[in-house]
Amino acid sequence: MSDQEVTIYEIVGGDDTFKRLVEVFYSLVEADETLRPMFPEDLEAGKKWQYLFLRQLFGGPEQYHEERGHPRLRMRHAPYKIDKKAQEAWLLHMLTAIDEVDIKEPARQAMRQYFERGSLHMINSYLPVNDE
Repeated sequence: MSDQEVTIYEIVGGDDTFKRLVEVFYSLVEADETLRPMFPEDLEAGKKWQYLFLRQLFGGPEQYHEERGHPRLRMRHAPYKIDKKAQEAWLLHMLTAIDEVDIKEPARQAMRQYFERGSLHMINSYLPVNDE
């Protein structure tokens, strides 16, 4: 038995799974009227950075850090108005992508928990929401 823990990156199947996760997520964002305007016309750079970030976050190679440094997620997202509606849309798409890629337990729950907490941390606009 090894002293090293198996990472989520390894459990889910490594690079290919994270590439698929990002592709599914971005296909949902592309069709979302709330989120799409926050993203540049060309989504490829965003896909690359999200893929590198997620695979590193969940125990894969540290290429994101080597190329971009600390993630500084709040700072990188500061130019965008992220309210509760945007947060909920983003989270829905990421959780849908996890299900569509068919990530199994225990990785599924760990990833869902990270994204639930992380998406709340990105909210930077607290204007009242009209729930009529």
